[in-house]
Amino acid sequence: MESSPESKFSDIPDGELRACLVGRKCVACEGGVDPIEIDEARRLTQALTGWELNPDGTMISRKINARTFVKVIELVNRLAAIAEEQQHHPDLHVTGYRHLDIVLTTHAIGGLSENDFIVAAQFDEILP
Repeated sequence: MESSPESKFSDIPDGELRACLVGRKCVACEGGVDPIEIDEARRLTQALTGWELNPDGTMISRKINARTFVKVIELVNRLAAIAEEQQHHPDLHVTGYRHLDIVLTTHAIGGLSENDFIVAAQFDEILP
């Protein structure tokens, strides 16, 4: 397998990590790379706003209260546009008519890739 993508971030100071992620484009991932190691996933998650890393380090998630059903659907549509542009798609769960749970993972590798953090950082640009 190729080397893990976390090496791409080792020289980037923590304070610049989010901006770096926002400026990147996702690269198609059909497997063949290792998932990001949990320590690096923790570091990348800390650069984001409101995202949580699951205990085994295979996915990140964020919960949003959009206040109304119409606002949550508008938000889903805006997130969908970013995901489609990046060709990296999250699981979006609308619950209780105004709550949105966003889950990112790279299914092809069974864990987190750089793409998950790129999309999360770009989502952060529009999330409340």
